[in-house]
Amino acid sequence: MPAAASAPPDVCLTDLCPPVLRPPVLRLRGIAKAFPGVQALVDVALDLRAGEVMALVGENGAGKSTIVKILTGIHQPDAGTIEIDGRACRLADAHAAAAAGVTAIHQETVLFDELSVAENIFLGHAPRGRFGLIDWRACEDRARGLLDGIGAAIDPRARLGDLGIASRHLVAIARALSVDARVVIMDEPTAALSHHEIAELFALIARLKAQGRAILFISHKFDEIFRICDRYTVFRDGSLIGSGRVGDVTEADLVQMMVGRAIDRIFPPRQAAPGDEVLRVAGYSHPTEFADIGFALRRGEILGFYGLVGAGRSELMQALFGLTRPSAGVVRIDGRIAVIRSTAEAVRQGIVYVPEDRGRQGAIRGMPIWQNITLPSLARLSRRGFPQLAAEFALARDYAGRLDLRAAALDQDVGTLSGGNQQKVVIGKWLATLPRVVILDEPTKGIDIGSKAAVHALMADLADQGLAVIMVSSEIPEVLGMSDRVIVMRAGRIVAEFDRKDASPEALVRAAAGIGVTA
Repeated sequence: MPAAASAPPDVCLTDLCPPVLRPPVLRLRGIAKAFPGVQALVDVALDLRAGEVMALVGENGAGKSTIVKILTGIHQPDAGTIEIDGRACRLADAHAAAAAGVTAIHQETVLFDELSVAENIFLGHAPRGRFGLIDWRACEDRARGLLDGIGAAIDPRARLGDLGIASRHLVAIARALSVDARVVIMDEPTAALSHHEIAELFALIARLKAQGRAILFISHKFDEIFRICDRYTVFRDGSLIGSGRVGDVTEADLVQMMVGRAIDRIFPPRQAAPGDEVLRVAGYSHPTEFADIGFALRRGEILGFYGLVGAGRSELMQALFGLTRPSAGVVRIDGRIAVIRSTAEAVRQGIVYVPEDRGRQGAIRGMPIWQNITLPSLARLSRRGFPQLAAEFALARDYAGRLDLRAAALDQDVGTLSGGNQQKVVIGKWLATLPRVVILDEPTKGIDIGSKAAVHALMADLADQGLAVIMVSSEIPEVLGMSDRVIVMRAGRIVAEFDRKDASPEALVRAAAGIGVTA
């Protein structure tokens, strides 16, 4: 078994072992679900016990999201039974699921920026006083109790939009627990958290286990699975492939079950041969986000940007793409000064940006896949102002195939895809514009191991074709495995730069944490 990452100080891994003889709190048998053109689930079974963390593992499109939606009352199964505490039940809608004690914390939980923390926590089920009116004092008091119970020092009266990502995530957890949940589903809960915040989340999971709650933990990060999960269940193509104790398998075993084959090399072999300089940034500054940024990028090169949360990497890339305005600095493309005041100007200059937040900045939900992919390329695909549908479909089909997109058809609503497949659509959308500089911000966030390999192979192919690639990533193996050079940022400044041969996990972490580095 691979060595597990060290636990946070207040989490004892031996305390995370559940009593194996407890009867299941939740039991699924023979669950099946079909959508037009897709059999999403086939004869699925799952058991979840109190005081246990179960890892639900599988590639994008394996059926994980569908099972979560069935458990939370969004979808109804076509066949099979759901039992809670040994009694069959029907989770007809979200209210029925909450009443049964099942709640979910999603990777992209819908919260409302203009409402207070307490209002977000109790939206739809606020405590009532006389005459059926909302008891705001009770609402705030109960919200404070829930937040204190998970170790979150957040004012219940604070406006949600004023909070950071980690605090918003804690509010989402408090909202999930406000219904007195016995089964807590965590869907990629660490995707937007720093290392410190992840340690705090794991400490919270230990407390939830001690309270006897059953936790279904969905993650593509194997180090997290081996660190906190007691048992695993693997889905592939909508079917149950295997389950058992995490201590009895290795990472290679899980990969084999997930993809039906071994993946020996996630990162493709590359012989970097960068060409002429394409992009040069000098003295680039923003009033609040970054200062005095300078670097160069060449054709056929993958330049990695690493740093902790808040280092300013994404903010820098958004400025280069025209989403925000810098206060100083110069951008040169092929030696000529490029003035970028908008995203349209960035695209015309040959710079595209694949954002980390695909839900808000990437895919357009409600539109089909093919229109999402071709939208920025319509001018090139039109004739006398009229779109050429055959050309659009051909372009969308090409990039869907190159990215191994899992979908029933190209006219499927992009909002119905899994998170990883939505990410692929966003990547394909910008690559279809035939850019010269591609900025990929956390390109494999929320993507399974098989799809990661496909994205990495595509990145290598883009560089081999002569494109200049900037990759922002918080995953050290990805940074080291894909980058020809690595730039490390901390507190809005560049603090170190490494050639591929000189980069190491220790060097990156020391620079990002400011150990022995003056910023």
